Amino acid sequence: MTQVTDHSGGVRSIRVPIPDNPLGHTLVYVLDTDRGAVLIDTGWDDPTSWDALAEGLTACGTSVAEVHGVVITHHHPDHHGLSGKVREVSGAWLAMHAADASVVRRTRENRPERWYAYMTAKLTAAGAPEEHLAPLRRARADALPGLSPALPDREIVPGELLELPGRRLRAIWTPGHTPGHVCLHLEEAHPAQLPGNGRLFSGDHLLPEITPHIGLYEDPDDATVADPLGDYLDSLERVGRLAPAEVLPAHQHAFADAPARVRELLDHHEDRLTGLSKLLATPLTPWQLAERMEWNRPWDQIPYGSRNIAVSEAEAHVRRLVKLGRAEAVTGTDPVTYVAV
Repeated sequence: MTQVTDHSGGVRSIRVPIPDNPLGHTLVYVLDTDRGAVLIDTGWDDPTSWDALAEGLTACGTSVAEVHGVVITHHHPDHHGLSGKVREVSGAWLAMHAADASVVRRTRENRPERWYAYMTAKLTAAGAPEEHLAPLRRARADALPGLSPALPDREIVPGELLELPGRRLRAIWTPGHTPGHVCLHLEEAHPAQLPGNGRLFSGDHLLPEITPHIGLYEDPDDATVADPLGDYLDSLERVGRLAPAEVLPAHQHAFADAPARVRELLDHHEDRLTGLSKLLATPLTPWQLAERMEWNRPWDQIPYGSRNIAVSEAEAHVRRLVKLGRAEAVTGTDPVTYVAV
């Protein structure tokens, strides 16, 4: 049965399932406004997920057709997947930060064969072995379905209030998990009078028990070297200083004491960077580093696609070490190896 939680003060959440994923579900928030319901995220594009969203909205006393707007915290499919279908049924507006809208646009415009070529080149540069690259080299372009996530028709501008009649919801840019991730600060007294500064819809930026993935979302036509982990850590500190009374995340459950959770995450990443520095006593490629990092299961049990994500996270951490002057690329290596300084 669809599970709906009333967080009071005109805020409810719907558990929308994510098929075949250990996360289990996305918490889609329904925010009452003077113009009707506004959704924060929509969930995965799957018939079961759609049914759960529709049934949840009915339980909230509204329907998909009555949705006034959709605010997307970030472009990942468990958050943005059903946005297009919701807009098609309701005519609702769809808002997203420009940086993630750019990722969506590239996804829609690039042909599958370019994706294969880009992934092969990135993994080759990271030091992936030929047995991992071979499936990408053999893959036919028509074996990968074209992806067409919905393009937003409104831009979320950091620092500005969203146009939600009767509510005060301010966007906070929190890059790291994705380039355009946003948290949404409900600048209203907590209905239970909990001490703190309103409530925060945190998307995947701040979760009660999970450390969000920090990876790379780069434009193949842009040579800029991003520092997503540095962006994430800076964003965490801003959210900690905000000190909301309650955090309403996109997964797991609501929680209080955001500053304490922020400190835990900052300490976690510092410990991980310190551990990686020790691993880099010997020069390693990002792939070799990922093989040696601690994950939620042994490397040989990590599925093919998840290894790509792990290597992306390893490279994000290496970039942070390089920027901090704690590691450097070894001149003349191909693929490039890195060593602690």
